[in-house]
Amino acid sequence: MNWPIAVVLIVMVIATAKVMAARYRAQNGIIEDKQGNQHWVGKDDPEAQREIEDLRERIKVLERIATDGNSLDAQETKRIAAEIEALREKQAD
Repeated sequence: MNWPIAVVLIVMVIATAKVMAARYRAQNGIIEDKQGNQHWVGKDDPEAQREIEDLRERIKVLERIATDGNSLDAQETKRIAAEIEALREKQAD
């Protein structure tokens, strides 16, 4: 076996081990913050549950914004608002 193949095999083994470790942590509720500190987030953790609920609420709001902004009513409202602004600018001139 020559050395390039050995290097590739070593990298593959390390990558596989990291993927398996991350999967194990995720399955058992262990999260990692930006500094690399690991925290266990169990179902009994009220702070984690509150944060999850806050994130779910944010997602609902973002989904509503994304869908409402593209509906026909929203486009009509934007068109009317643009016309009103154009009239205001004409009146100001």
